[in-house]
Amino acid sequence: MGIHLDERLTVLVVDDEPLIALSIADALEEAGFAHEMCHCGDSAMATLGDRDPAFCALVTDIRLGKGPNGWDVARHAREIHAALPVIYITGDSAADHSAYGVPESVMVQKPFVAMQIITAISNLLNVG
Repeated sequence: MGIHLDERLTVLVVDDEPLIALSIADALEEAGFAHEMCHCGDSAMATLGDRDPAFCALVTDIRLGKGPNGWDVARHAREIHAALPVIYITGDSAADHSAYGVPESVMVQKPFVAMQIITAISNLLNVG
C-alpha cells in the first residue's frame, strides 16, 4: 500500500523506544511516507511548532519518560494544526483514550504490527 502524491507526506513519530520508532519509520518509508522522529515530548512539541509546512499526521507513544507525555504532545499539535490526524500507540488501557485523547484520533494497542499504523494514517487521511 503506497500513497501516490506529487510530494511525500511527512509523519512525525514520537517514541522513546528506538526499536519501536525504527519499526514505524521503516513501515512509513515502505508505504511512501517521509518521517521525522523525536524521542521525547519536549522535542516533539518544539518540532511541531517549527515545522512548515505542517506534518500530515502524528504518531505518538503515550509514555515518553520525563516531560510531556503523548497526550500532551497531541493536544499541543492540535493547537497548532487543528485537523492533524493523531495515532496513539500504547500498552495503556483503551479507556484512557476516551478520557485523554484528542477528538477523532486512533489508538493502536501494543504489541502491534507496523502496518496497523499505516492503515490508521491512511484511513485518517482518506488515502490508500
